[in-house]
Amino acid sequence: MTSTSPFPAEPTRIVRRGGVELAVFEAGAPAGPPLILIHGWPDTHLLWRRVANLLADRFRLIAFDNRGAGASTVPAAVADYRLTELAADVLAVADATAPDRPVHILGHDWGSVIGWEVVSTPGAAARIATFTSVSGPNLDFLGAYLRGPFSLARLRGSLTQAFASSYTVAFQIPGLPNPLLRVLSRRWPKFLAGFDGLDPAVVDPAPTLHADMVNNLKLYRANIRSHLQHPNPRPVEVPVQVIVSTGDPAVRPVVHAEADRWVSDLTTSELAARHWSPLSHPADLAERTAEFAIKHEGKA
Repeated sequence: MTSTSPFPAEPTRIVRRGGVELAVFEAGAPAGPPLILIHGWPDTHLLWRRVANLLADRFRLIAFDNRGAGASTVPAAVADYRLTELAADVLAVADATAPDRPVHILGHDWGSVIGWEVVSTPGAAARIATFTSVSGPNLDFLGAYLRGPFSLARLRGSLTQAFASSYTVAFQIPGLPNPLLRVLSRRWPKFLAGFDGLDPAVVDPAPTLHADMVNNLKLYRANIRSHLQHPNPRPVEVPVQVIVSTGDPAVRPVVHAEADRWVSDLTTSELAARHWSPLSHPADLAERTAEFAIKHEGKA
């Protein structure tokens, strides 16, 4: 049976940045540390229901639909989905919801990719207290790894991730994956049962799933080639926790090989999960996120 949601059915506020309106859904303890939850493809904020239920007594939860998804604006141009734009959206949500207090971030899939861009932004340590990354690489770190000095280990790692990411080639071609996505959107719980070993009962797709799938293909077209071909890794001063899902078929552990070179305060742990761990292992993600955030709240 699908988990009930701590989030209200309608947005608690709309955050506007330029021509984009971001639908924000807030829940949890009003006086608790603010925690921004960032979803990936092809999800909406509803991805976090199970995790949020386990954090709502300790944190002020701030979830939102990324641009191009759910109840938020859907820009038409591919360039509007560059990571710099999505990172600026996160900071706009942080400024609107917690203007006087640093926020914690938990990101999954593209939500984690976006989170990496946020914490790589100059001055991020003043606004971001911690970042927990789940199943989403820093594309600049990955690009630097792929372009590093040759070794057999690096070659094996690169080939492993290239195979895992092979589906993204089709995502780069406008219109090509759309018929398949229409079929997938109708059978999403069954697909995730096969792909990720999930109980279909825990998969409750948003009503906008098919549109979200198609619209957010622009994430792949706007970012993957540019960051992997011309990586710009930057030092990260925000404390980062990387939760490595050891059975993730799409994001292999090698994507984090460069992280300890660039992150000044890095914690890495493994989780025996596949890709959609917010659905399959919500208690593990909630516990590790809370422990990491509270530890750094104490330092602050």
